[in-house]
Amino acid sequence: MKILVTGAAGFIGFHLSARLLNDGHQVYGIDNFNDYYDVNLKKARLAIIDKNADFTLIQGDLADRKLIQEIFAEHRFDYVVNLAAQAGVRHSIENPASYVDSNLVGFGNILEGCRHTKVKHLVYASSSSVYGLNTAMPFSVRQNVDHPISLYAASKKANELMAHTYSYLYNLPTTGLRFFTVYGPWGRPDMALFLFTKAILDNQPIKVFNNGEMQRDFTYIDDIVEGVVRVMNIVPKPDPDWSSQTPNPSSSCAPYKLYNIGNNNPVPLMAFVDAIEQALGQKAQKEFLPLQPGDVPATYADVDDLIADTGFKPSTPIQAGINNFIAWYKGYYGRGEV
Repeated sequence: MKILVTGAAGFIGFHLSARLLNDGHQVYGIDNFNDYYDVNLKKARLAIIDKNADFTLIQGDLADRKLIQEIFAEHRFDYVVNLAAQAGVRHSIENPASYVDSNLVGFGNILEGCRHTKVKHLVYASSSSVYGLNTAMPFSVRQNVDHPISLYAASKKANELMAHTYSYLYNLPTTGLRFFTVYGPWGRPDMALFLFTKAILDNQPIKVFNNGEMQRDFTYIDDIVEGVVRVMNIVPKPDPDWSSQTPNPSSSCAPYKLYNIGNNNPVPLMAFVDAIEQALGQKAQKEFLPLQPGDVPATYADVDDLIADTGFKPSTPIQAGINNFIAWYKGYYGRGEV
């Protein structure tokens, strides 16, 4: 198949592109290489997949309407996986415009491209952050998510609404994936695992928010990629059981679907830190701080729908995943024995 992966030089986009290429697909990757974090890390990821003759890089921005129209018209993709986004909950409080441009305008351009070229299936990244003020655990795609607490979360909720509109109006099959705290080799430098590892190795204190009283459903990158690939192959159809009287938020009378992809096993933040310390063989200096604006104290994914429809359940143990990350980190940055 001919597949477009947006954000191909990003953390998830790189791993997914590598998997799709390995599976024998023709992959087109688009990325704008913005400087939200180290561009050299993005280029290093890209250098790995760019060696494959079936990979084509397109450098550009999703907000560039003319460029996106031209790309879709020229290549006529079978499937599209939209992973490009301005990420980060805290960053969205300081730089709201970048989220509007990338996550709203950019996603609108992707939807238009898919609509006009009859893409068979659009799969796009949503986020666990859409659950916002919800406290009923585990978080289910069948819950309403109308109270986001960051612009990033709101932009992802908006993506789900925009996708549903296109599914309904134009019969475009769309599937949104709510990822839960993704981690692993080649991960983002703004995420806790990367920040904690670097600080501990540099003998600097780590910032522990909400005084350590947090839980996250950490999900290993290989599990995320496996979930994406399996979902790609299940093109959504209108749900015959959907009712406008008692609507199920995760499906529709249109070809529209939502899934959580999470480890279904929330880990206390202090246990997460302990696992990093074990992997490094070094204790962390801890600076305890209050909960940050936009952050939620806990996440926990209900993955029953994912299991029922794909037969797959993310299951990588946290210590194994962290060990793999530490080995990559030390190798990539030359920080001692791997």
